[in-house]
Amino acid sequence: MTDATGALLLRTAHKRIVENDDVTRDEVMLEICQQLEPFQSDDGQPIVGATVISKDLTIDSLAVMDMVMELEDRFDVSIPMNVVAEIHTVDELADTILALRARN
Repeated sequence: MTDATGALLLRTAHKRIVENDDVTRDEVMLEICQQLEPFQSDDGQPIVGATVISKDLTIDSLAVMDMVMELEDRFDVSIPMNVVAEIHTVDELADTILALRARN
């Protein structure tokens, strides 16, 4: 591969990454639901936007913090601790991630 070809491939890849930087609400919700799936209760209720994370799922506060850190890495955001404490539902978590991404 020539230097010109390599440079063109890098520019093309970078352009795709920048163009695909927009994250949809559906992508955020899907990622959150996948992170929460292991904590789904035995009653078979699906994880939806209205799911109250600490009440409707069998998850402890340490697992919540681990999940939040994973989501922060995945979506390149930093959720302040005081904000995390105010998040109760899956919808609120998704809204917070999207709002923080919009600020960047």
